[in-house]
Amino acid sequence: MLFRDDMILLTRISPIGFPPGYWTLPGGGVDHGESPNEAVRRELYEEAGIEARAVRLVDVHDVHVVDTGRGDVYEDYHGVHLLYAVDADLTVEPHVVEIGGTTDVARWVPIAHVGSTIGPVLPMVVHAIERADHFAGGV
Repeated sequence: MLFRDDMILLTRISPIGFPPGYWTLPGGGVDHGESPNEAVRRELYEEAGIEARAVRLVDVHDVHVVDTGRGDVYEDYHGVHLLYAVDADLTVEPHVVEIGGTTDVARWVPIAHVGSTIGPVLPMVVHAIERADHFAGGV
């Protein structure tokens, strides 16, 4: 997770992702054989064009949803999210590198706009902002 002044780096889920149009933290799945630390570095670059100099695991968030999901199919979903403090060059303008994936926008968002003017956010974003002091000082 990256903060810059009174802003947080967020990405928007593309129409092929789920739920489309929601804002979230840069991240995604861990590839087979990949460590979580490697995955956070790769996902940050793919989704925001920012290279992590160092990462530190800070928190774990989870969500359990039993409802209609992708393709209007009823599902029982349990997501586990590892939240990292990241040291990176904060002057890099965020931009999506992986075109055609599940992220279509990356940008710095004023924390005051989260949950109001930018549109819907996933619960882990609120969780992370509520614990922003745990990410202070980076790595």
